[in-house]
Formats: sequence, structure tokens, C-alpha cells
Amino acid sequence: MQNKFIKIYHDIADKIQEGTFSPQSKLPSEHDLMEKYNTSRETIRKALNMLAQNGFIQKVQGKGSIVLDARKFDFPISGLVSFKELAKKIGSNNKTYVKKLDLIKPDSYIQEQLKVKEDAKVWEVHRVREIDGENVILDKDFFSKVYIDHLTAEICANSIYEYIESDLNMTISFAKKEITVVEPTEEDRELLDLEGFSNIVVVKNYVYFDDASLFQYTESRHRPDKFRFVDFARRTHG
Repeated sequence: MQNKFIKIYHDIADKIQEGTFSPQSKLPSEHDLMEKYNTSRETIRKALNMLAQNGFIQKVQGKGSIVLDARKFDFPISGLVSFKELAKKIGSNNKTYVKKLDLIKPDSYIQEQLKVKEDAKVWEVHRVREIDGENVILDKDFFSKVYIDHLTAEICANSIYEYIESDLNMTISFAKKEITVVEPTEEDRELLDLEGFSNIVVVKNYVYFDDASLFQYTESRHRPDKFRFVDFARRTHG
């Protein structure tokens, strides 16, 4: 037999997905939910916590439970997909804003991530991704100039991967990824629409060509309500 808070969770989650509770609206108060479901405050709080953990609501101090957009865009963990390719797939209104494009001397951290020396030259590219009118991704890319000699703001606003593969005729092969959940930085809050959000999802990518040359290190910083990170796994036997 299901616990009562799980039944309440499913009922409210279904209403959010059906549009009965629209994105950015407030759920009824805990007191009103207690009356509606004829249950205790503890049971309602368990259901609300479960809704928050699964991305249906954001509990905001002083405002109550804010309904999030239940439409999440699948972001493949194991694949290598550019934002332009992802945007075509999800069919949403999107824009890319190039906030920074500099040729830098890498600090010790970037030297370590890209496996380059202190006197190397590295492209630093910061791009904000807007989806449906909201800034939800901050991409901070670092490319070794040994492999990518030339970059422009126009290339960065369109697709760097498209430029590498179509214009430079180089084959992007594989990546190592790390996914963490962290508190937003001041820069995150300045560039992304994060009101009411206390965490962001950071995907670090180490990207290689087909000859196993490491050419890119990326920190892709995502607002958590818009993306569902997915993968397909197969168990091997023998």
C-alpha cells in the first residue's frame, strides 16, 4: 500500500504536468493542502519535499512553493551534442550571447585541465544560452590554440563544433564528463535567471579529437529546472 504522501505527490505532479498548476504559479498553502487531502502537515511536507526533489516545485522562503516548468529538455550524458544541435531537437526559441572571447595565458587551473604549459595560448569563450526568453545555461569554454588557431564572435554565436568539423575538417571523437550540483556564483546570478534557485548543475567536459588529442575543457552551468540528464546503459555479461 502506498504511503499517503506519495499519493499526494503523484496527484499534484499530475496536475502540474497537465497544466492545472501553471509554471511560476504558487501551490496552495500547506494549510489548504492539509484540508484538501484531509491529512497532517507532516504528510504534506513530505509530499512537497518529494515534488521539490523531482523538479516540479521550488520552495522559496517567504513565497511558498513555486511551480516549475515540468517540460525538461533531455541532455544526453554519453553523447557529444552542441547547443545548436540540441536546440534543433527541442524546437524551442533560443539565442546565444557571446559574453567573452579572449586569447589568454592559462592560469594553473586551466593548465591542469587542458594539459598545457604556462606559456601556451588558450581561447576563453563565455556564452549565455537563452531558451524561451530565459537565460538558463552559462558555457565557459577553453580551447587550445594549438588545434583551434582562429575564432570569432560570429563562430562562437553559431556553433564552434560546426566550425571545427565543417571548416577545419577535424573529427571530434569523445569526451570525459563530470556532473556536480553546486551553489551559484555571483557570475552565475548576474548572467542567468536564477531567482528562487539555490543550486545549479555543472557539467565539466574534457573533449578529444579522434587521435586522442585533448583540445577543449568546458564548464557548462545549467539552471536545474530546465534539463533532464539522460543516458542509456546496457548490462554486460561474461
